[in-house]
Amino acid sequence: MALSPSDFSGDAIIQGYGPGFFRVAGQVIRGPVLVEGDQGQPWGGLGDEAALLALAGRVDVLFLGTGAQPAYPPRGLFDRLGQAGIRAEAMPSPNAARTYNVTRSEGRRVACALLPL
Repeated sequence: MALSPSDFSGDAIIQGYGPGFFRVAGQVIRGPVLVEGDQGQPWGGLGDEAALLALAGRVDVLFLGTGAQPAYPPRGLFDRLGQAGIRAEAMPSPNAARTYNVTRSEGRRVACALLPL
């Protein structure tokens, strides 16, 4: 599915997604993806908390895409992120991608970690 284009002044945006992939700033990334600022990169999934905690000081909110369906994050993940100063919200990946794009277009300090559909 393609998402609506907007002007993001050089920021990496999520342009589309499908079974097992995301298109971020013109690049197709297979598997889980982490998007922040001007880059999207492969991410190790929910077992890769270090990549999420490394966002401390750079983002205020992390949108966690849980795949096609709503799901709970691993126990304690949101507490650890909160201790690092990152508020996290979990939702299905399509919703997280759209929410990230909208809030990033507003100039807010956000990131998005998405599990594939």
